[in-house]
Amino acid sequence: MRALYTLLWWLALPLLPLRLLWRARREPGYAERIGERYGRYGPSTPRIDGEVIWIHAVSVGETRATLPLVERIQRERPAARILLTHMTAAGREMGRALFGDRVAQVWLPYDVPFAVRSFLRRFRPRAGLLMETELWPNLIFECARTGTRLYLVNARLSEKSAAGYAYVAALARQMLEALAGCAAQTPDDAARLQALGATRVEVVGNLKFDVAVPQAALELGRELRLRFGESRPVWVAGSTREGEEALLLDALNHQPSALPSPTLIVIVPRHPQRFEAVAALLTDRGIPFVRRSTNAAVPADVRVVLGDSMGEMFAYYAASDVAFVGGSLLPLGGQNLIEPISLGVPTLVGPHTFNFAEATNNAIAAGAAARVADANELVRVAGELLAHPDQRATMRARALAFTAAHRGTTERLWNWLDL
Repeated sequence: MRALYTLLWWLALPLLPLRLLWRARREPGYAERIGERYGRYGPSTPRIDGEVIWIHAVSVGETRATLPLVERIQRERPAARILLTHMTAAGREMGRALFGDRVAQVWLPYDVPFAVRSFLRRFRPRAGLLMETELWPNLIFECARTGTRLYLVNARLSEKSAAGYAYVAALARQMLEALAGCAAQTPDDAARLQALGATRVEVVGNLKFDVAVPQAALELGRELRLRFGESRPVWVAGSTREGEEALLLDALNHQPSALPSPTLIVIVPRHPQRFEAVAALLTDRGIPFVRRSTNAAVPADVRVVLGDSMGEMFAYYAASDVAFVGGSLLPLGGQNLIEPISLGVPTLVGPHTFNFAEATNNAIAAGAAARVADANELVRVAGELLAHPDQRATMRARALAFTAAHRGTTERLWNWLDL
């Protein structure tokens, strides 16, 4: 099975640079240091001497979640250098924004043996930490062959993903057995990993609860609120995915008086390559809007702001009265609702949250968040919350208590890891 998997990679390799350059039209970062994806390292690739601890965070959400772990490693192992790898340009940009020169960053190589071996020879990591669900067969087997301890941390595995791995059960079992261990977010994640063959599994919780809100984000949130209009209600629709903005605008059009006047709606697409598409959608519908990137104040008669910036999600939520977390109106699994909840912002999600199932269900049970069935109900419930400060105050208190009760994952993970 692994031989067939590797053959498919070999067939794809000549075409992958074209795909990267195509994506670079919207996200220029994909054109940077393409050779690293093939295990080819030039003068621009950082050279690291001494002890290396490697963390792989595929994209934005996983990179944000590494923050408390990186800080713990740097506090406990000040002589070690952290290597952070990514697969997406957005994840790499987030890493730069969070850490600057505190970590070294390179692309994770494609999962073919020659590229993986070159990566391991170049950086010789003492140990590797794969965030969430990053299971790459050749990477895992080459680490096992060279004696590099490799852990799956902050591990989550939805029922849908587990069913997918079950189709390649023998390969999945070999991969999971070769890992040094799996630190799962929830008991359900742990059970699904064990059913597929993971042996050393520990439930430690979700690192995202331990991500402290940066003071700079709070200050920027205050600045944004002044630009938005300090006295007007603000509703942030964060991390929206393709198709959700249209659903939201349709629902607002059908219920023009559902939101108290003069509510401002801040739409923040999940992926930066969609900023222009959402701008075109608003323009086509004749909806006046202000781009966040202009740093302009928002006129009182403008009802929409397009959040076309990276790395400012905490600031957007800090400037809001109510939040909706996207990826959940359509069957996309949802995005990270822990961010607005950690700020005490009343938070709404749609019906599809399988990527954050336990965190979402627990937050709803605690009264820190609420679920809506569709975009029309979303607009109605957001309007009710914006019109009733007492309801928002109750949700705020419950959200802060919920967040406090779930902190401590970094400590448990650090005590479990053998670094």
